[in-house]
Amino acid sequence: MSVPAPAPAWHHRFLLCDPHKILFSLSSYLACVITLGIAFAAELPRPWWAILTVYVTAQPMSGALRPKVSYRLIGIVLGAIASILLVPNLQNSPELLVLSLAAWTGICIYLAVSDRTPRAFLFQMAGFSAAVISFPYLDDPGNIFTTTISRVEEMTVAIVAVTLVHSVMRPWNVREIIQERARSFLRDAKEWADGALDAQHKNLSNSRRQRIAADVTELGIVAIHLPYDMPGLTKTRTLVYALQRRLASLIPLASAVAHRLDLLSGKEPADKDLAALIDETRGWLRESDRQLTEENADKLIARARSLARKSSARSDWSALIAASLAERLAEFIETVRDAEALVMAIDGTPAHIAMENGIEKPQPLAQDRALAVLAGAAMAAAIVLYCLIWILLAWPAGSATAAFAALVTCSFAAQEDPAPAIRRYLLATLATFPIAAIYMFVVLPCVDGYAMLSLALAPALIGIGYIQADPARSAIALPMFSCLIVGLGFVDSFQPDFASFVNTGIAQVMGIVVTIAVTRLFRSVGAEWTARRMVRRQWGELEALANARSEPDFGSWTAHALDHTGQIAARIAVTGEGDEDHAADGLSDIRIGRNILHLRRAAAFAHGKIERSIEALLAEVAQLFRRRRLDGDMAPPRDSFWSALDSAIAAIQTMEDNSIRHQALLAAVGIRCNLLPPTPFTERVIAA
Repeated sequence: MSVPAPAPAWHHRFLLCDPHKILFSLSSYLACVITLGIAFAAELPRPWWAILTVYVTAQPMSGALRPKVSYRLIGIVLGAIASILLVPNLQNSPELLVLSLAAWTGICIYLAVSDRTPRAFLFQMAGFSAAVISFPYLDDPGNIFTTTISRVEEMTVAIVAVTLVHSVMRPWNVREIIQERARSFLRDAKEWADGALDAQHKNLSNSRRQRIAADVTELGIVAIHLPYDMPGLTKTRTLVYALQRRLASLIPLASAVAHRLDLLSGKEPADKDLAALIDETRGWLRESDRQLTEENADKLIARARSLARKSSARSDWSALIAASLAERLAEFIETVRDAEALVMAIDGTPAHIAMENGIEKPQPLAQDRALAVLAGAAMAAAIVLYCLIWILLAWPAGSATAAFAALVTCSFAAQEDPAPAIRRYLLATLATFPIAAIYMFVVLPCVDGYAMLSLALAPALIGIGYIQADPARSAIALPMFSCLIVGLGFVDSFQPDFASFVNTGIAQVMGIVVTIAVTRLFRSVGAEWTARRMVRRQWGELEALANARSEPDFGSWTAHALDHTGQIAARIAVTGEGDEDHAADGLSDIRIGRNILHLRRAAAFAHGKIERSIEALLAEVAQLFRRRRLDGDMAPPRDSFWSALDSAIAAIQTMEDNSIRHQALLAAVGIRCNLLPPTPFTERVIAA
């Protein structure tokens, strides 16, 4: 029997190509060809704006494309209206015109950064399109109406073309993406939990937690637009929201178990039943048989709750910590079980699970108004500086520089320090110039007609489109497209003008360089500063939660807090390992917040001395986080706090309702656990 010869190296590389990415790139290329043909046939003045809009609009996931398209079209119209209103009426006052355009763009960027959903594209496009339409004609506003109509036509043709092509070819299906993200999250969450239950806390890295928190938020954002992808996905969206609520609880529950284990370490040997339960739970997390997993989950939950009730009946501190650990472990197992059932339901497999009220609503996203104000103000200041440089240099290509600078600034407006990303943008632009030059002076002179032009562009556009489909490299695709498309110009009659090519290239590079300079001057605040400010804001939210008289929804509050914590973790991850902000990473705050909610619920059922004791404790909690917010550091609780906590625990133990007493007691114990340092352990005996 003959042995087949090994495949050549190029064959292996070809097999490594992702078919979804190839299909995405081909879809974008086809949309580009269609757009170019329409632009030539309609004699649109600047076809390159239309082609560039194709690749700005194209997204590596079709499910979020259609709603973004609607937002982009509305944004273009708003930007066009702003241009028509501002330029002709203020043409005799250029200073006021520049200030007005700067203010309009700054407000649009503020709104875009404030809104973390795809709706932000509406505001982003409104600011960018006004700059693109207005800047090249500030010194000749007579044709602004005709120019505005042309820009709107070019961008609209591109957006409609890319939407239709991607909708038909479907390089990615949003249902499959949701399913894969959900399964991936559960795998990560189980590994996190396994690490939490391990004595050495393996797999509890900040990067893993950061990725899980980001996935929870992304699930909710994608779910908003599920019905746009295909009919009949409204039910799937409801399932995704239900899944998001449970996934949002997994991180604080797993970290609570790890924290209780830390508090019990160094004490007397753990209860044998509790140790056995932890070992069996770790084995359950690795179980792959779905039916066996569900059956064992119910048994583990019953055992954990039985141990929690048994331990909470005792008064010593170690027993109460063990009770808290067992209860949180039961909640965690229950949450994982329900999450797996929901993942099965999303996959189309029948699953039985109790659905909660209000899950059809998207979970709230944390908003950073300060960052939005900073981004908007920086954008407005940048516009003024661009125009000032343009006027002082009396450079004919200055309008193009301002337009490119506006494009780059809008693209990175949501980042605290966009300068590093913009530097990479510049390097990608410079690397693409040789490709653009080869096309301009070698390839295109041999091309005759639209069909040959489309074929000649295929290698470059499809190659860069493949890069755009790769999340790890997509950031460099837009500058490559911009350099290539703008450099070639795409006019009806080809004229390889070296001076024009170089001047256009310099305009692009100058626009990016000026953007970097302005960004370094106005926007480079640093991740550490942002993380500290966000931590203080979270402390303020805990203060408000402790002072609130109403009972917020557990799922909504946890999802919001986890989203906020994910943003904090993203900033802390790039600070030094020894930075003190790592001590305020947000997980203990989430656990304290959930305990506050349990106490608030217990206070609603309590009366007399019990109610007063709980309210006094909550007042001390609010005062603690008020001091932390105002001082900007992790101030320790005062003696009055510990007195109020001991009094509340003693009062809660006298409540008649067993269920409420159990949850309230564990909540009070949880607050103490999260505010006591894990080591050295201080024994506190609770009076009965």
